[in-house]
Parts: sequence; structure tokens; C-alpha cells
Amino acid sequence: MSLLHLKGRVLVKSGGFSTQLAKHVGDKIDGDPLWGSRFDKENPEAVMQTHLDFLEVGADIIVTNTYQSSVEGFTKHLNLTKDESIDLMRESVKLAVQAKNKYLERLKDCNRHKEPGLPLIMGSIGPYGAMLHDGSEYTGSYTEKLTKQQIQQWHRTRIEAVLSGGVDGLAVETIPCQMEAEAVTEMLLKDYPDVKFWVSFQCKDEVRLAHGENFANAAKSVWELIRKANAIDRLYGVGVNCVNPKFVSTLFQSLHKLLINEQIPPLIVYSNRGEIYDALKGGWTGHDKCVPLASYVPEWVQLKAKIIGGCCRVYPEDILAIRKCIDNIDNNN
Repeated sequence: MSLLHLKGRVLVKSGGFSTQLAKHVGDKIDGDPLWGSRFDKENPEAVMQTHLDFLEVGADIIVTNTYQSSVEGFTKHLNLTKDESIDLMRESVKLAVQAKNKYLERLKDCNRHKEPGLPLIMGSIGPYGAMLHDGSEYTGSYTEKLTKQQIQQWHRTRIEAVLSGGVDGLAVETIPCQMEAEAVTEMLLKDYPDVKFWVSFQCKDEVRLAHGENFANAAKSVWELIRKANAIDRLYGVGVNCVNPKFVSTLFQSLHKLLINEQIPPLIVYSNRGEIYDALKGGWTGHDKCVPLASYVPEWVQLKAKIIGGCCRVYPEDILAIRKCIDNIDNNN
């Protein structure tokens, strides 16, 4: 679907899916080897309702509950066959579609409407490390043992399952290293010529990806692959997610500086609330030190962010505040 009428608009993405899902399932999701993906099978109604929660506060984009979905994970932890695992990934997309349809029906009943083409459903394509469930999605260490071709082959199964479910594009997200981002981007450009997507990195500080590469260099590398393929119209954005919001502006400024005389890609950010995850305790700390996520939004918009949302610990009320902030910026321009 063409979204040319939205060019120049800042779109609002949903928040932390598993963060909100935990409220519906009454269960702790952090630390589960399948994270929220388990509930596509065990509580699909809760998954659908979680999508709906974010749509009802004004999200323009929701992301499927497939971040930690994989054939390996489903066969090991849900005792599914390969075919059943692939079917469950498709079902996850259908749950997002159901939520979208229900939301649009409610708008119609209230004599309200959404912009044509919205909301978008993006298929979540998390990193290889998420399947390993060993913390390596936040280090990228696995790429030192795998070839680019192996990474591509692993991603292909889920990409094809999610695409067959019917999404508007792919959210290649929480990528900890440059090699994996390049591998998936190259595969999408070559083998899936009609698919729109974004690429979003996980960064450990204001300069570096989780694996240690320079963010600006990695983002530029992905952007150059897309430009060389004449595929700019397929890109929703390049950016960061699952990061501390305090890092974002400096990260974006570094990319602006690197591309000072060149075209800047559309930028995307959906950060965490700002708390720190304590793996030993299995919980989040530092809540009292966090400022409202929406307070960062004006600066991110100034830095050319075109999609803004939330990741871990970001609830519907936070997305509502971001929605109001962006609407206020739009109204004043």
C-alpha cells in the first residue's frame, strides 16, 4: 500500500508488547525462553487485546508478537512440529489483523476514522540471539561463530511465515551488530523486492551497538545498501530500539554528522522507559530516576525521527502521551 500521503508525518508506534501483555495474562514474561511469543498459543485473546490497547491510545503502527518466535524455540518449549511452528507465526499476524479490524470497527461505530492506510501492522523480526535465550541478543557474540549466509537462512523461515500472514512490512529490530543488520537487509533487498521494512539497532551507550560497532557507521552501511539498490521507497526507517532514551539524541546526532553533506535516512526510535534490567533478580530497577518518555519527543522530531514509539516498560499511557506530543507539534507547524 502506498503511504505517500503520510510523507513528512511522524507516526506513532506501539509500546512494549510483553510489558502490556503481562497485565492480561497475569504472569511474569521477563525471563521466559519464548518471552511473549508463548501466548500466541496459550492465550491468543490476550495477545489480540494487547494490540488493541495500543491502537486505542492512538498508535499508528503495531508490531506482531513474533520477536522471539522461531521453529527451534517452539519445538523445544511448546513441543510443536516445524509446520506447526510456522503456522503459529502466521496466527500471530492474524491476531494483529483481528485487533486492527476490531479497532477500525469501533472507530466507525463512533463516527471517527483513521488516515487511509493506517494503522500499519509490522512483522517483528528479532535477532538470532533472541532464539538462543542466553543474553546474546544484547552482545551479538553469536555473529563471531556464524557466517552471513547462516544468519540469512535462519531469518528466512520466520520472514516467510510472517509475510504469508499478511503484514504491511517487517520490523527488523533490536539488532545488536552490523553484520546481522547487513545480512538481513541484503536478503530483503535481493529476495523480497516488494517488502517494506525498517532496521533498528540495539545500542549499549551513546556511540556503540551492543556488539561494539559504531552506530553511525552501521546505520550508514545499511542506508548505503538501500540507496545502491534504489530501494529508498521500501524503507520505513533506520534507527534504534530497546535502548535507554538518554542515548538516542547523541546517537542520531552522530549519524547526522557522518552524513552531513548527504541525504539522511528516515529515522526511527522506540526506546525503553529508561530503567535497568537486573538479570540476576529478574526485574527492573531505577524507575524513580526515569523522566516521562514523551519529554524526549520534541528533540527526536527535530533530529528527523519519522517513527516514534516505545519498547520495554512502555505502557499504553506512555504512548498516549507521545501521541499528544506529536499531535501538538503537528498542530504548531
